Amino acid sequence: MDNSIHLKYLAISQTDLKWGMTINSVGFQNIAAHMSYPPNNHPSRYLFSTDNGRVLNEYQLLYITRGRGRFASRTTGYGRYQPVGEGNMFLLFPGEWHNYMPDRETGWDEFWIGFQGRHIDYWTASSFFTREKPIYNVGIHNEIVQHYQQAIRVAIEQKSGFQQVLSGIVNYLLGLAYSYDKNYIFETSEVIDQIGRAKILIADQFKTIRPKQIAEELNMSYSNFRKIFKEYTGFAPAQYIQEMKLSKAKELLTNSSMPIKEIAYLMGFENHEYFFTAFKKKNGVTPADYRHLTQGNALIQE
Repeated sequence: MDNSIHLKYLAISQTDLKWGMTINSVGFQNIAAHMSYPPNNHPSRYLFSTDNGRVLNEYQLLYITRGRGRFASRTTGYGRYQPVGEGNMFLLFPGEWHNYMPDRETGWDEFWIGFQGRHIDYWTASSFFTREKPIYNVGIHNEIVQHYQQAIRVAIEQKSGFQQVLSGIVNYLLGLAYSYDKNYIFETSEVIDQIGRAKILIADQFKTIRPKQIAEELNMSYSNFRKIFKEYTGFAPAQYIQEMKLSKAKELLTNSSMPIKEIAYLMGFENHEYFFTAFKKKNGVTPADYRHLTQGNALIQE
């Protein structure tokens, strides 16, 4: 790849705007040790002085694949620089002052992609991505590099529908940033093995097992087990077990003629009334209505 690639002012149509995310720029640059930053060929629209920082009207997701440097933003604190470097992604927010630069002794290699739209606005409003935590520990992954490189190729070619392809790439990169960062804290501990064992126990015994039994099997206190299980999976253990029960119940409702009360009993629900309530809360329809719809009866009657 060239030492510097800047693709800016990408074409955005009214149709593209309806998609929910548009991409404004994408690029890569290699900053050698003792090289000025930003380099002289940096797009004027995005040019900033590292003495003063800048504010953008878009999001940008950057990935550092070599070297190290520092980053600061209005939310994290003016002048309170945090270290960033190889294996970090960081997200710039629209309207948010920020500043970042490589160390002169190392320089760095950086990929970036700039975007905006209602989808990313929704994810930030839902706290998947926050101004308080803009840096993501993801490590060095060829998969991430390849997606940035693919975005650059797509932006160069600009074939029909290229904005939609770029949007998909950004969605994937954001998903990787979120996932890798969440898993980063677990990778140097035994937690992954413990969570894996817990999932196996649940899969084998989800009809009858209780969360406290799982904690005992893992030689963990229940409070600690519940905490790490929820951090890792997004579900409390009891909720995870119920999700499995409801998922299996949906299969039986669709693929069998087994009475609904029997399904409730087979899945380990205390009584069929509780099963009905939990099923409707999760799926928006009763078990009987779900069976009616998924077995094709509704279509046949129409």
